[in-house]
Amino acid sequence: MVLRKGIITICFLSSSLLFAQGKIDGFYRGQNNGTIVLGLGFEDGKKYFAGEENGKLDLSRSVFYSSIFGAYGITDNLDVNVTIPYIVSDDNANFQDIAIYLKYRVAVVSTATGRFEFSMSGGFSTNLTDYDLGGLNDIGQQATVIDSRGLVHYQWSTGWFATAQSGFSFKSDPTPNSIPFTLKLGRASSNWYYDVYYDFQHSFGGTDYLGTPRPQDFRAFGVDFHKVGGTVYRPFSDSFGIYASLSYVFDGRNIFLGAGYGLGAVYNFRSNQSNTK
Repeated sequence: MVLRKGIITICFLSSSLLFAQGKIDGFYRGQNNGTIVLGLGFEDGKKYFAGEENGKLDLSRSVFYSSIFGAYGITDNLDVNVTIPYIVSDDNANFQDIAIYLKYRVAVVSTATGRFEFSMSGGFSTNLTDYDLGGLNDIGQQATVIDSRGLVHYQWSTGWFATAQSGFSFKSDPTPNSIPFTLKLGRASSNWYYDVYYDFQHSFGGTDYLGTPRPQDFRAFGVDFHKVGGTVYRPFSDSFGIYASLSYVFDGRNIFLGAGYGLGAVYNFRSNQSNTK
């Protein structure tokens, strides 16, 4: 199958990019195959969406981040991944929230042009450090999150694919629970990977910036967003490649409008016993 070499290399991308593309993807590494990714990025916030009452505010913010991502195929149908980000936002610089996810392929249905794959995923994230809270340069909300998702992935035999995922994120009080949704379209081959995506989050309730009551608890902000973006990846061997990404937040609540840029290096490893079907 022409896709296999490329899929082993690129399937990390939606998980490792810190501010993009959902927490999981539709590809599996295969038993005993793994990936390690070192990523760097920059977000250039030009305006702030402060909710319906205050609308767009002329506030800006620049965020730099780095992250390390690791993923491993426990079996052909079960993957685990871990992400640890380090974020710099003005004077706030620290490790943010570690995220650990398991993803299981429940069923595969073949068609004349490809196959459907149905997966479910569960994850956990929590703050690694006691980073500062109380301003728009905060790097997070120090929320503990239990995330559950379902995923439908269609893979054409030509290399094109489409993936949709959604679920529910249970967050520790006072951070509001939320529903995520991501739709991604792209193509994977042995020489290139590229995708475009739409990413969405809706939070249930919560407070807004400059809202009441005062003083505000930034952990209680309800964060919504609409985001579009894309990724390009180029392997140089079976074990090494680089990626570049671009994203743009164009609407939301308690979030900065603006572009995000990312670059990273990828190292893939596999055991001699891995299935190379």
